[in-house]
Amino acid sequence: MKKLLIVLALAGVSTASMAQDSDPVQKYSVATNSFWSNWFIQVGGDWNAWYSDEEHGKSLSTSPFKKFRSGPGASVAVGKWFTPGIGLRTKLQGVWGKSVVDGQDRPNKFWNLNEHVLLNVSNMVLGYNPNRVWNVIPFFGGGMGRTMTHNLYSMNLTVGVLNTFRVCDKLAINVELGWNRFEEDMDGYQGNTLSNVHYNRGWEDKDNLLYAELGLTFNLGKSTWNKTPDVDALKALSQAQMDALNAQLNDAASENARLKNMLANQQPAETKTIKEFVTTPVSVFFNINKTNIASQKDLVNVQAVAKYAKENNSNINVVGYADSATGTPSINQALSDKRAETVANELVKMGVSRDKISTVGKGGVDDLSPISFNRRATVQIAE
Repeated sequence: MKKLLIVLALAGVSTASMAQDSDPVQKYSVATNSFWSNWFIQVGGDWNAWYSDEEHGKSLSTSPFKKFRSGPGASVAVGKWFTPGIGLRTKLQGVWGKSVVDGQDRPNKFWNLNEHVLLNVSNMVLGYNPNRVWNVIPFFGGGMGRTMTHNLYSMNLTVGVLNTFRVCDKLAINVELGWNRFEEDMDGYQGNTLSNVHYNRGWEDKDNLLYAELGLTFNLGKSTWNKTPDVDALKALSQAQMDALNAQLNDAASENARLKNMLANQQPAETKTIKEFVTTPVSVFFNINKTNIASQKDLVNVQAVAKYAKENNSNINVVGYADSATGTPSINQALSDKRAETVANELVKMGVSRDKISTVGKGGVDDLSPISFNRRATVQIAE
């Protein structure tokens, strides 16, 4: 029995150390998903080996394949990942087990219901990777069981290692090793048989079930995690746009000052085309599935465009976008239309006449990376 427990522990350690990334480039930080995301259902078949507190001192074979201690089982579980590294699972096992007392084949049918805390060490140590083939997931928990053969109930503790092998986003293959430690009456017999005296000797004083399981995991709904917005990239983009606008405003102000000076000195009028004001559209960003502006700081650049448009009687083009990675085409078209209209309304508040503003929605696009950058509207002086 002790050798078998050592093998189980070593299997978990070695599995964790051998986990490899199939695509390490895809590792990234993630944002928390909604409550209804990242649920899963598991089904599996078990091979179980029972080690009873009544067998000690009788020199019985500890092989998990002996007929008097082993048998098949089945399980079903439902769970949810709250982060890529932490989840909960409720698991029901039905076992055609044995009562091991004297080496005789004594059937003991029972079920076992446990709540498990799951720790995906592959994601926790190596970083989240949606394309990782092999994930190593130690778990621990507790619950209760009932022997239907003897009509008794028993509390238990459980630990183990779950290995999942990705087939696709919705399906994975499971290989699980586990240990359930029951109170001593789970097999229908009470008391240690060493001189029929109750000894406190750790695992020898309890009923133990070791199992190996092969099964399938079915992911329900959204099973992946979104990247967190790259705040530094957003700041850099906004700053670059602001620098460009400031340079163009300075050019326009210098030209206006020159023309005013010519008029004041009654100099002949000089025809000169003012430099194009905006070469890069100003972007206003939105959160996923939202039509209200994510940050009011984006409107600083829009105010500069509005000021120029009013001073030069210019028209403004506003173009709305959604990201094509989420939502249907019809939803994305409606989002892009409403985002463009939202920005147009802000321009009107800044004093731009509505008939000087044109709006259009381009629907879902995949122009920028990361995906969140495509949830935007652009503002530009019309040529």
